[in-house]
Amino acid sequence: MQIGVARETREGEARVAMTPDTVQRLAGKGFHVLVEHGAGSRADYSDEAYLQAGAEIGDRAAAYDSDILVKVRRPAETDVAAMRPGGVFIGQMESCGDDELLAEMLAKEMRVLVMERMPRISRAQSMDVLSSQSNIAGYRAVIEAAAHYGRFMPMLMTSAGSVKPARLVVLGAGVAGLQAIATARRLGADVYAYDVRAETNEQIRSLGAKPIELDLGEDAAGSGGYAKELSEEAKARQQAALADELAKAHIIITTALIPCRPAPTLITEEVVQRMRAGSVIVDLAAANGGNCTLTEADQVIERHGVTLVGHTNLPSLLAADASAFFARNLFNLLEIMVDRSDAGPVLKDLSADEVTQAMLASQ
Repeated sequence: MQIGVARETREGEARVAMTPDTVQRLAGKGFHVLVEHGAGSRADYSDEAYLQAGAEIGDRAAAYDSDILVKVRRPAETDVAAMRPGGVFIGQMESCGDDELLAEMLAKEMRVLVMERMPRISRAQSMDVLSSQSNIAGYRAVIEAAAHYGRFMPMLMTSAGSVKPARLVVLGAGVAGLQAIATARRLGADVYAYDVRAETNEQIRSLGAKPIELDLGEDAAGSGGYAKELSEEAKARQQAALADELAKAHIIITTALIPCRPAPTLITEEVVQRMRAGSVIVDLAAANGGNCTLTEADQVIERHGVTLVGHTNLPSLLAADASAFFARNLFNLLEIMVDRSDAGPVLKDLSADEVTQAMLASQ
């Protein structure tokens, strides 16, 4: 059974779906792995490293003509024609609702496993790319904030005087938010955090931060560990109650996202105007419209003396480790997808397992 590893073509994407380490493990289990030439170069994984791990290096056509094709990002429209009819695609499709590209893949009788649809159950945690990549994004968000903030993060006491710690607020206490809190605390910031789900307050405190508690008059806990969208009345109460806390912050990291919905607005222009000059906002929801009304996707801009960082692919800035995490998630998924035989791996019925059944796309 051949697994094809495609080179990512999206602008700014440096990750690769498989690393030499996972290739070696797959080869040991009887898979033939064909890696597109240069697929790992931007993540510092050379073709030679893949060859030493037991992979074959080939061109794009050879990689796409595989029993199983793996990618990090959504394929381009021109890629579908090269995919093997009846084959399996595993990757992120990054779509909501009707999807013509997906329809084309299904018309070729392909089985498409969408990584974003990984069920949030204990058994699937080791396969969850959204969590692994969000973890990296939360870490990198703090590093970006520290780089753009023109002052120290920790409290410092020197013979020349003392410096107070930066006041840092994290909005959203999911995977990315909790990692941002932990990283900011390690750097010595005075950290506050807010989430519409009251049950996250204990997690916030456990990392050494202080929860911001607001009474919105409704429960915002949703399914699968996500928050659900608030009513318009609750959104208005939230913005008003948060405004004073946010205006006092020197750094804000926003992570509030609702799947397949525009990002909720948490930071208005009026709040940005009230912040101290030199403050920084890192908006991890930039790709979905931003939690700040002034954020511009994939841009670093200054408004009212505040720097707004709108990077939409922070994991790609740590491509080697992000690729390693992604590849391990994929390896763990492949483990439950196949049976062993004398002739090599044999694909199971993907609709018979609760994990792969939830991931299978249909239209």
